[in-house]
Amino acid sequence: AYCVDILTQIAAARSALDAIGVELLTEHLETCVVGHEGEEAHECAKPLSKEELVEEVRTVVRRFLK
Repeated sequence: AYCVDILTQIAAARSALDAIGVELLTEHLETCVVGHEGEEAHECAKPLSKEELVEEVRTVVRRFLK
């Protein structure tokens, strides 16, 4: 395969993964952070304080943007 074609495919795959990551992060913010005390909150998020959840998001965003 031609190198440029492979690089184009890699770029497309990265873009798709980034889009999925944004969707997952958005869902996490909606259900686990904003809806922390609601019925839809994930079991892993319930024991955490709002401050801990915000720090968790900060860490994840840093990792995601690298």
